[in-house]
Amino acid sequence: MPADPTIDLRDFDLDALDPAADFIRGAGRDATSGEEAAQRVVTYLYEHLVDGATGERACALVRLYKTHPYGELEPDLQEFARDLLPDGDEPDGAMRCLTLLGTAGDLPEWNSRHASVGHRAIPLVSGQMVERLPMVNQLIRQLGLDVETVLAPPEEELVDLAQRTYDVFHVGEARGSPYLPAQDFVERHGIRSAIGFGGMLFSGDLYAIVLFSKVPVEARVARGIRILALPLRVALLRFVRHDVFAPAPA
Repeated sequence: MPADPTIDLRDFDLDALDPAADFIRGAGRDATSGEEAAQRVVTYLYEHLVDGATGERACALVRLYKTHPYGELEPDLQEFARDLLPDGDEPDGAMRCLTLLGTAGDLPEWNSRHASVGHRAIPLVSGQMVERLPMVNQLIRQLGLDVETVLAPPEEELVDLAQRTYDVFHVGEARGSPYLPAQDFVERHGIRSAIGFGGMLFSGDLYAIVLFSKVPVEARVARGIRILALPLRVALLRFVRHDVFAPAPA
């Protein structure tokens, strides 16, 4: 069977996303965990999104995040999240944590969530704390969500939230952007734009993929790629509250 065609991240028509949508939709079909499905998706996008001018990979880093209640995290992730809380704060079991499920990128350490230094499980304690996380705050708002809804999803709105179509997070010029405070990362790896797409699961959990692109991405192109959010939701629905995490590597 021939390999799926690549997608020019500088410019594409929507039909070019069909093979990616098909792959992503089926990524969870025979996966044994949500993490395995997530890793398949980010690896696919990392390998298939290219710079049409050179044929080289367009993204330095592709990551998939999902909010997850602190009480349902793996013990190592609970410890990681707890260490990020202000001194004296005790974690609540229902506290949402923005959890890294899949990662693929140019550096070896960017290809395992276990190797992430600062983003494995980010506790979202309050709206005030989210405001101190510029990229997370802007991601939530540009997708079209209210921060408080992400922190404490209303039970009576879960179905509606899961069925909505969400917008896209887009930073057209990464250098100097207040929404990408890790400017050393931007400079060192030649990041030109950032794009995020996702939505909500019926469990009330936010899911999102963030692409850190080495080519400039126009708003029109960023809006187009958001159609991948729906097949991504399909892939993740199998693992909403069970078999989320793969066994830790030995």
